[in-house]
Amino acid sequence: MPSTLLFHSADIRRIEAMDAAQRLMQRAGRAAADLAVTLRNDVNAPVLILAGPGNNGGDAFEAARLLRERFLTVCVVFAGSVARLPCDAADAFRRFSEAGGTTCAAIPADERWSLIIDGLFGIGLKREIGGVFADLIEQANALAEREHCPLLALDCPSGIDADTGAPRGTAIRASHTLTFIAAKPGLFTADGPDHCGEVTVAALDLDARTLGGSPGCIVTPAQFADWLRPRRRNTHKGSYGNAGILGGAASMTGAALLAARAALRLGSGRVYLGLLDERATALDPAQPELMIRRPTRLLSTELSALACGPGLGDGGETGALITDACRLDIPLTLDADALNRVAGNAGLRLAVKARRAPTLLTPHPAEAARLLDRSVREVQDDRVAAACELAANFNAHVALKGCGTVVAALDGAWSINATGNPGLATAGSGDVLTGIVTALLAQGWPAREALLAAVHLHGLAADRLVSQGVGPIGLSAGELIDSARVCLNQWTRETV
Repeated sequence: MPSTLLFHSADIRRIEAMDAAQRLMQRAGRAAADLAVTLRNDVNAPVLILAGPGNNGGDAFEAARLLRERFLTVCVVFAGSVARLPCDAADAFRRFSEAGGTTCAAIPADERWSLIIDGLFGIGLKREIGGVFADLIEQANALAEREHCPLLALDCPSGIDADTGAPRGTAIRASHTLTFIAAKPGLFTADGPDHCGEVTVAALDLDARTLGGSPGCIVTPAQFADWLRPRRRNTHKGSYGNAGILGGAASMTGAALLAARAALRLGSGRVYLGLLDERATALDPAQPELMIRRPTRLLSTELSALACGPGLGDGGETGALITDACRLDIPLTLDADALNRVAGNAGLRLAVKARRAPTLLTPHPAEAARLLDRSVREVQDDRVAAACELAANFNAHVALKGCGTVVAALDGAWSINATGNPGLATAGSGDVLTGIVTALLAQGWPAREALLAAVHLHGLAADRLVSQGVGPIGLSAGELIDSARVCLNQWTRETV
């Protein structure tokens, strides 16, 4: 099954210009009306429609006219001026009015609604929302919450940047979003998922795959299915690689242990763990299969892939260890404290960028901000751009973690992962992700596919646990490991 393509608003505007905008608006209104009929929670209650001053308002007027044709009672609150409507939206308003439709200036009090439709602002919103629009959004959110009423956003919840998922002041909290032509990245990352609810794409008789531009996509197993191969019987531990984990300074050995356990249970033939804590035990009682070594000995071991960073700390030896790790001609994943050391050291930055073997970076937003020398807010305001900039700056594949993890590849391609839930917001979760990707790399997966699969699998493991009643509250990082193993084996069986 092909991945869902993600287009920025500039691409969508160009696509709209390729077709007659009025026909697209009529198709959008029909798609909205068709979905609205199915979402109502009370067939006897009216539908409340909020229409804005632009083309999103035109979509709302088209939907209102078509709902009236189906003998539904609608109340359209128009926050704008007819004289200032764009041409196509003005035509939609005219057709609505000629069919007997009228508008209100405010939401009627003491009314129960079967559905609320948000048609205030669509894609391309860059300014903060205030005044009457903010008041309408707050009222709609309050009504939907108090009355348990479905709230359908047209194209994008008003107040959410369709490109980035960043809120622009007050924003609609929709239970459903019907987005037109193609999906947009802001619906799936940053604050987007908390405001979009269930997302449906109405293609409007256009095939987004033929429309050009530089789209991203939602991560799906189709992107790495070629590497989901059942194991042959005639194999041995050497067939599945030697994974190395470097980290675990004093008081932080747990991070490295989590990564190493994940690497083992996700299929590495052998896992070597280099702990910086000189007082650490030479045996992991919970996972005695791990081979624990001093860091310098780990780096001289014949490894298939190495991860550097979980619990690494900021001791004096860490810079030299990262430099030595960068010299190895094997796939290298840098995470956590390794990223922080690289961010503050020009020599390490050059060492990372100069690598010829695959390099993978898995920063959270604060680590990404340090690497880019900007604020966390700036990173979060455009997560796709930040991830792509990191990939270009460091000659690496990048997973910018967070809600809707963004995976950026060396060639400029980018994807957003839609699996996962708030249960992942716990200490050690990122260390488990590092272990998963190292396991796949050690087994010979290409870097891009390994990172996509690890990110998707990490989120899916959390989703599986929540579906079983484990979390999201109180879900611990260690619980993700066996859940991820189950999911990986299930994927592999399904490819047979």
